[in-house]
Amino acid sequence: KMDDDDDIPQLSSHTLAALQEFYLEQQQREGMKTSQGFNQYSIGSIEEDWQLSQFWYSDETASCLAKEAVLAAGKGGRIACVSAPSVYQKLKEQDGEDFSVCILEYDRRFSVYGEEFIFYDYNHPLDLPESLLPHSFDIVIADPPYLSEECLQKTAETIKYLTKGKILLCTGAVMEEQAAKHLGVKMCKFIPKHSRNLANEFRCYVNYASGLD
Repeated sequence: KMDDDDDIPQLSSHTLAALQEFYLEQQQREGMKTSQGFNQYSIGSIEEDWQLSQFWYSDETASCLAKEAVLAAGKGGRIACVSAPSVYQKLKEQDGEDFSVCILEYDRRFSVYGEEFIFYDYNHPLDLPESLLPHSFDIVIADPPYLSEECLQKTAETIKYLTKGKILLCTGAVMEEQAAKHLGVKMCKFIPKHSRNLANEFRCYVNYASGLD
């Protein structure tokens, strides 16, 4: 009988060394950032991880969405960013403004943001900490990681659980019908841009009278 360990791929010592070097370089880069009075909330402070299907918005788009969220949430409002870290980072740059924000994100690198970070896997849409009370956010901004109905449908469960009503969804233009079906949101005129051009046309969708038209 074969040993169970045999089918686990082993990394060669060469690959391991290369990986260690890569991580060291990354740590040094991160270290440099902190020592240079680096703003941990600026877009790009955590680099995109394409394997997690992450694509940051352009600075302008993130600012525009953050502004919209603050207006929609109102004074003392609560904002949830679901898989939309670049909007979260923009919101955090507006320190001292009268609102609070949480980030629900699969990428644990965002745990550097402390208590506002909530680990989130869209495959388990309601597997959320008890501290996140239902309908406790004035607005939820969400950018589901994949352009699939399954991903949208599951993320929609999370959004509906969190929001008091307002929803701002960013996803592909191809998802228009599904977005209407699962969240009752309509496409706005505003066109979100990414820091790197994506092949898919991206759009914003809302279910309230927003400033994005």
